[in-house]
Amino acid sequence: METKVTLDQFRTNLFWDADPNELDIDKHCAYIVDRVLECGSWDDWLLIRKYYGLEKIKEIALNMRGMFPDTLSFISLMTHTPENQFRCYELLQSKNRPWYF
Repeated sequence: METKVTLDQFRTNLFWDADPNELDIDKHCAYIVDRVLECGSWDDWLLIRKYYGLEKIKEIALNMRGMFPDTLSFISLMTHTPENQFRCYELLQSKNRPWYF
């Protein structure tokens, strides 16, 4: 049974810099997953998990160049993957910044 998820189910402010009519939920999956992980609500997370599945989200997150530390902890916990396996982990460790924003 395939679950139908559309972009209008997400919070509208997630895609503030893109035209929602131009976004395709399958073609732009990395962009959508990135936005939900960084700025989304719990309901947005449930939508991407239902549509893409945990393995696809994990695959996308493993290759993300940047991620807030709390987002990294969250996705690490949800996918049962050590933080040091994510691409952004090395980039975070190489930066000497007192805060992230």
